[in-house]
Amino acid sequence: MELDARETVVIACLVLFLGKYLNGKVAFFREYNIPEPVTGGVLFSIFFGIIYYIFGLEASFALELRDALLIIFFITIGLSSRLQTLLKGGQALVVLLVAAVAYLFIQNFTGIGVAYLTGLDPVVGILTGSISFSGGHGTTIAWVPIFQQEYGLTNAAEIGIACATFGLVMGGLIGGPIAKFLITRNKLQPKEGKPLTVGVEHEQENIQIDYNKALNTIFVIFFTAGVGIMFRDLLALAGLQLPLFVTSLFGGIVVTNLIPVLFKKIKWNPEASNSLAMAADLSLGLFLAMSLMSLQLWSVVDLAGTLIFIVIAQVTVITVFVILVVFWLMGRDYDAAVMSAGYSGLALGATPTAIANMTAVTQKFGGAPRAFIVVPLVGAFFIDIANALIIKYLLSLFG
Repeated sequence: MELDARETVVIACLVLFLGKYLNGKVAFFREYNIPEPVTGGVLFSIFFGIIYYIFGLEASFALELRDALLIIFFITIGLSSRLQTLLKGGQALVVLLVAAVAYLFIQNFTGIGVAYLTGLDPVVGILTGSISFSGGHGTTIAWVPIFQQEYGLTNAAEIGIACATFGLVMGGLIGGPIAKFLITRNKLQPKEGKPLTVGVEHEQENIQIDYNKALNTIFVIFFTAGVGIMFRDLLALAGLQLPLFVTSLFGGIVVTNLIPVLFKKIKWNPEASNSLAMAADLSLGLFLAMSLMSLQLWSVVDLAGTLIFIVIAQVTVITVFVILVVFWLMGRDYDAAVMSAGYSGLALGATPTAIANMTAVTQKFGGAPRAFIVVPLVGAFFIDIANALIIKYLLSLFG
């Protein structure tokens, strides 16, 4: 059952409509800040799984637009990043990066420990550690041939993708409850006057978006995409390969900070732009909706029994680590609680999941711009490099 780009977008919109409806009707989803794309996306993936088992029809989506939406989303994050905010977040960025690198070891040793307890090869533990969870589907697919060819793990693809799938779902489910626990327990409040980076607050959903500002937002986003492509190509010439969404993030940061310097007469305040925040919300929502609704849950059912212990262990460890370590290191304030929600999604799923968690929290409680700078930079760039080095080191020890 092949669905073209138009049909894929239609279903993705239905996913978001369903998620929004359920979050409005079901107190649990709303109270614990479950992102709308996660609510609707998981249900749709289950629905397509049922269709597969009953009728033998496998839904195949056209996901090219999904990748473009990810680039647009990271551009909006970059455009919302003023130099002052970046400088203020510099120390937090370094601290979270150190904590995140340390957690890569913890995540791998958790996988290795579970492998020993269940009688599996420790190499399987590494595959079910930071490769599948912090790395996600992309990192898993990249490492699978090595596990198959060098370590004889013939079902490496099935194991890794199953863990990455469960991690993506769980990463979107635990971030909101963690933030609610930290905010409620510590009686935290956001700093007054901080705008939302993505979307609008729940009680301000019926806002006016000016035509000229919306047109300006579209122009700047696609102009910045060109800057991101230029950065990617220049770095490639220097021998450094980076994903386009990463260079687009940097392109947005450069553009938003250069415009006030080069064009002093232009009133430039993108971090307070409802149009830009809405573009960020829509691109992120549609990206996650497409990612979750296209999960082929039937491909991991056979491994569910074996891997459920690993998933429970990884979810438990990240929850404890976030509450006891990340929240304290980040300053134990409201921004720290938002970053904790984001990092839990990052460590189990992916950077977009992390930002979806933070978006759900800030839409309910209030803005935390620093969190939307620190977490994406850690997740979109630094972690992948550290993860590759750590994986190679651990394979040299246990492989």
